Amino acid sequence: MKRIHVAVGVIIDPTDRILIAKRPEHLHQGGKWEFPGGKVEIGETTEQALIRELKEEVNLTVFSSEPFIKLSFDYPDKQVLLDVHSVIAFTGQAKGMEDQQIKWVSKAEVIEYNFPEANQPILEKIISKQQ
Repeated sequence: MKRIHVAVGVIIDPTDRILIAKRPEHLHQGGKWEFPGGKVEIGETTEQALIRELKEEVNLTVFSSEPFIKLSFDYPDKQVLLDVHSVIAFTGQAKGMEDQQIKWVSKAEVIEYNFPEANQPILEKIISKQQ
């Protein structure tokens, strides 16, 4: 089974809220919330993929990001490598460009949402950083 390399953005706005998006029902882990991002294409760096995906998915133009956490996770039917970056400088009005629901939530609220199992280490790191 091929491992899918995914660039993920933990996007934090000036009021310290985090952008989350709901996965479409027909996709793997559909109906769960996630941090926006997508597959890294052949020949792309993680940063290039993150910039492209966040523009395509949520209409944000990323100017600066930094590595946050990198993790591998094996689902029974899929293997993923999540290359997660904190997005620290961006412009644009966040909008679900693929008709997905999006929300800005506080760091304390983020744990109230149902995320895929692979996202648990990301959530734990966000929560630990706020204390």
